[in-house]
Amino acid sequence: MHLHWQTHGGDGPYLLLVHGLLCSQAQWLWNLPALKRVCRPVTVELWGHGRSPAPEEPCQYAPEHYITEFEAIRDQLEVEDWLLLGYSLGAGLTIRYARAFPNHVRAHMFTNSASGLADSDQVRAWQKGADASAAMILAGGRSAIERIPVHPRHAKRLPAPIYAALLSDAELLNPLGVANILRYTNPYVTVREEIQYNAQPALLICGSRERRFAAHRNFAAANMPLLDIVDIDAGHGVNMEAHEAFNTAACEFIVCHT
Repeated sequence: MHLHWQTHGGDGPYLLLVHGLLCSQAQWLWNLPALKRVCRPVTVELWGHGRSPAPEEPCQYAPEHYITEFEAIRDQLEVEDWLLLGYSLGAGLTIRYARAFPNHVRAHMFTNSASGLADSDQVRAWQKGADASAAMILAGGRSAIERIPVHPRHAKRLPAPIYAALLSDAELLNPLGVANILRYTNPYVTVREEIQYNAQPALLICGSRERRFAAHRNFAAANMPLLDIVDIDAGHGVNMEAHEAFNTAACEFIVCHT
């Protein structure tokens, strides 16, 4: 079993885009046209999301295994290095990849990620409740998944085409995959103690309306070397809610570092 990934044409270096929990490659719908002018986007989908399978083995959901999958994609593209862009849960994975394989990363970008920058208290809380959350998903199936606050159906500020595309892909969510991400990925994805070792140019494109992320933003600003931050008047879904400002920030960063 391997993650589903797809190239989207374009010019320049490859850019790996990793979505967040309960999203899919559909979240990049209004970013791909702009990105293709400066790079070659590659979308990947997490286990049990979109067109990716849902393995039964817990070890495949470990953040380290995702990193192995990403590296296999780079190898199949036959390139020495590339760019990264992680959203929410995906940000914890892309930052981790940049730490593990700095020689294969030209530069990397990420968005608001409470899981990627979670402190020890939050991690312990997630670990303590992971089994119960997973059991609820397995027992309730898609109806239980739809009750999760970050499910696309609860979004209120997304453009209609993206909202519709995410809802369509949400029908593909696999309860086993979602349950195992809650058990084996989300509670262990934090890179809070790792960002001090960042060795490549990085950009946080921050949705400044998400107040609960403000402390994490400031922590990253104070502790992550080579980090620039662009604050955009948007919430957690910054690349969808304010796609024009997001695209401008991402494309300028890519051009600067290629």
